[in-house]
Amino acid sequence: MAKMAGKQMVVEALKREGVEVVFGFPGGAIIDVFDALDRENSIKFVLARHEQGATHAADGYARASGKVGVCIVTSGPGATNTVTGIATAYLDSVPMVVFTGQVPTALIGNDAFQEVDIVGITRPCTKHNYLVKDVKDLPRVLKEAFYLARSGRPGPVLIDLPKDVQNGKAEFVYPDDIELRSYRPVTEPHIKQIERACQLMEQAKKPVIYAGGGVVMSGACKELKALAEMIDAPVTMTLMGLGGFPGTHPQSLGMLGMHGSYCANMAMANTDLIIAVGARFDDRVTGKIEAFAPMARIIHMDVDPTSIQKNVKVDVPIVGDCKRALGKMAKILKEGGLKREFWNSKHQAWWEQLKAWEKRHPLGYKKDPNVIKPQYVIEKLYEMTKGRAIITTEVGQNQMWTAQFYKFDETRTLLTSGGLGTMGYGFPAAIGAQMAFPDKLVVDVAGDGSIQMNIQEMATAMEQKLPVKIVILNNQFLGMVRQWQELFYDRRYVATKFQMVPDFVKLAEAYGAKGLRATKPEEVEQVLKEGLESEGLFIMEFAIAREEGVFPMVPAGKATTEMLLV
Repeated sequence: MAKMAGKQMVVEALKREGVEVVFGFPGGAIIDVFDALDRENSIKFVLARHEQGATHAADGYARASGKVGVCIVTSGPGATNTVTGIATAYLDSVPMVVFTGQVPTALIGNDAFQEVDIVGITRPCTKHNYLVKDVKDLPRVLKEAFYLARSGRPGPVLIDLPKDVQNGKAEFVYPDDIELRSYRPVTEPHIKQIERACQLMEQAKKPVIYAGGGVVMSGACKELKALAEMIDAPVTMTLMGLGGFPGTHPQSLGMLGMHGSYCANMAMANTDLIIAVGARFDDRVTGKIEAFAPMARIIHMDVDPTSIQKNVKVDVPIVGDCKRALGKMAKILKEGGLKREFWNSKHQAWWEQLKAWEKRHPLGYKKDPNVIKPQYVIEKLYEMTKGRAIITTEVGQNQMWTAQFYKFDETRTLLTSGGLGTMGYGFPAAIGAQMAFPDKLVVDVAGDGSIQMNIQEMATAMEQKLPVKIVILNNQFLGMVRQWQELFYDRRYVATKFQMVPDFVKLAEAYGAKGLRATKPEEVEQVLKEGLESEGLFIMEFAIAREEGVFPMVPAGKATTEMLLV
């Protein structure tokens, strides 16, 4: 068998793994891989303007498509610039493989130019990582990396490639299958646990299905909807779970937690059975843990056994793939012969209570004819896109208003940084999503603070001729932090009020794009219409009410029933 250089092995592995798009930024320590990549016409390379932007773009591509995102960068600062993007993907369980260049093996540990221990740095925020010291190991490492990234609970994997390994030669024997003794993800749920869960469902009078990002990642949306309709149970979703169950479905309670709906939070506080699917009982959901769901028995389904029992004690743990677990659950309940009338009758009083809570405090806001309310912008965006766009968000108030007022009916249409809360995520993620779906409408909802964190990727979008739309909710504040300062720090606005904000319309024009600004409520619809219908990259800026808050809001350390409602 002819020998192959390490740089060629990387490209060959990408082809075999079905990779079509790669994001990154070159440098001396990775230049040889870029040279090999340039000789392969089947893989599209997208040159970002910053490594963090490249990593978020690979993340957005992965979330939108369900495929493994790929990013290639150089050593030293190139590698360290990816850390925020890697940590973002890790906390949100996004499959990604990141290649970093490294100094030659003989120089490792000698403080060589642009040398950094990226394996050590990223060990806490990768599913696994590798420093390849022998080119003979590279084919196996490449296969393992893609297998680990997409299997079990997905996540980012990093491969550090010394320059001599990239140019060294060996036989390329690519494994057909991977068998790792220390890594055996359980995807098939235990049938006895499924049966126990079904028994609890039959006994419950006030059940709630609590759906997280695992529903989206496992492709379990149809199974979730089928089970919810079968047992006539309400469904509430985490931020990452939005789209996992149709937002316009009559059984949807919307998002729960710190900025969740009043009805969803009251339902979780009074339920007698939580059916948790692909969620991890994050602190943003539970609030004060001692007061969380005090009367509920808990069924918890998750492919990651370490997520179960981590934050709350559960009655029926089910380790396995959500899609398979939900399918088996529905099958057992169906075989039990219980008709829909049984569930409707059993849960009738519960639904009456839920509707009363929803009527008492529906999601809403105070309208003002003189200023633009951000909630109104999101409502109009939803109306004009008919809910069919891929929406990315930055982090802050813009993210929460989007989660509250845009109804996500389809899976993989909300791309947002949930676990890490990364400002600057949304725009490069939108670039990745647009690369995955060139013909779909992709909109990034941003704040005037977060959009500036990766604004340089305007050049990437223009270079790739990507028609991404950007909605900027401009209040000249770091809005979410300002809201906390208003409520809990006697309105001492420390380091949150911008003294200087760029002219985003002119900034768009500087990059060769177009932009429009609305300063009055009556201008909102026209600006959205022109921006959404334009052919290229377009910034739509809205001068919103400066001190508008996100409500409901559960203060830190409080129970989720202790919501601030105005």
